[in-house]
Amino acid sequence: MTKKMEAFWEEKWEIMQKKFTHLQNRCDQTEKENQTLKVRIRQLEDNDCVKEQELIKQSQKTKKLEENIKYLTDKVTYLENRGRRDNLRIIGLPEKPEINTKLNIVIQDIIKENCPEILEHGGNTATDRAHRTPSTLNPQKTTPRNVIAKFQSSQTKEKILQEARKRQFRYKEMPIRVTQDLASSTLNDRKAWNMIFRKARELGLQPRISYPAKLTIYFQGKVWAFNKIGDFQLFAKKRPELCGKFDTKNKEQGIPEKVNIKERGKEKNVIFFFYSNSLL
Repeated sequence: MTKKMEAFWEEKWEIMQKKFTHLQNRCDQTEKENQTLKVRIRQLEDNDCVKEQELIKQSQKTKKLEENIKYLTDKVTYLENRGRRDNLRIIGLPEKPEINTKLNIVIQDIIKENCPEILEHGGNTATDRAHRTPSTLNPQKTTPRNVIAKFQSSQTKEKILQEARKRQFRYKEMPIRVTQDLASSTLNDRKAWNMIFRKARELGLQPRISYPAKLTIYFQGKVWAFNKIGDFQLFAKKRPELCGKFDTKNKEQGIPEKVNIKERGKEKNVIFFFYSNSLL
């Protein structure tokens, strides 16, 4: 009986040892796998840090490139405007062969008709060249092409431009416009001020667009200058006299405005939509 019991417990002990050994091996294997995972996680974290640093460096490089591109673009625009400093742009001159073949003579006639005092004071009104722009005529357009005139004297060009700002120029009783010749990008920047400029003129703020595309107004006894539309809008919002009078975003986009009208003797409101299409 005793031997049988000893044999039974020895067998149980061997089974227990085998199970324990198996569990120990599983634990060791799991520990190794955990260590491997920890190393892998650490590697991934290090890789993330490296990639994040590379991303920061790339963002800095991109920002630097954008700044360089803006600087070069502004420089090109400046040089283009500088190359046009002796030019005048004449708008509305009829598209006729007898005019196109003798533009230099026509320009002298315009000066004699609108500002003869320049000739009286011995000003040099000679032009180096004059041409239509664009060079080819588009038959689908009904308006005449602009004329670009390059003067030999920048002082004469400035005097003519000052006179053109004071009054309407004409050529043989036909109204024309004489403006400064600028780069297309500068002209687009100036056009962006159009609606604000009209409204400011209606309010008596004496607006002016100065070179290259700066808006100046006269408000509360001071002259204020703005290089960006956002700066002007922020300025207007802080002044009760101007707040809400230059909100042209909806009008430019044709967004309908909602208006509530309370009818007399009725409790309900009538809601209707209308489009603001009128120009400032």
